[in-house]
Amino acid sequence: MSKKTSTKQELPYRLGVGVVVLNAADQVFVAQRIDTPGDAWQMPQGGIDKDEDPGQAVFRELKEEIGTDHVEIMAECQGWMTYNLPKKLQKTVWNGRYRGQKQKWYVARFLGLDSEIDLTADKHPEFSDWKWVDFDTLPDLIVPFKRGLYQDIVATFQHLIKKD
Repeated sequence: MSKKTSTKQELPYRLGVGVVVLNAADQVFVAQRIDTPGDAWQMPQGGIDKDEDPGQAVFRELKEEIGTDHVEIMAECQGWMTYNLPKKLQKTVWNGRYRGQKQKWYVARFLGLDSEIDLTADKHPEFSDWKWVDFDTLPDLIVPFKRGLYQDIVATFQHLIKKD
């Protein structure tokens, strides 16, 4: 009797964008997710809609997640950056269709006032709180499975941050 071998295909990545929003002091906007317990913060990020350019997705995601897209794009990463969800989350996040995200990351200068930031602008808010933080602290603020991604973001864009 022959033994069946399973060649389960690995799940694809969900295409997305992320944005490092800098204020005038070169601090970074981070927000606390409503659906993540503990003290985990992240930068705005999200999926790319069908037939949407990644640059367009940045502005749409900012409007949805923080209520304003009053930014100017300063830079974007070469290529794409990825992270994998932990196996237990792969079954529930995005209906189990993806293993993680493949993202195009941007840096944008915030041109507005803090009062323009409105986490409840969208009918399905993702964040409960926000703050400005120092750029090099980003990897310490994120959930562990995204820490490598945030380390790559810091390394990629460090040259854009003014030193005191």
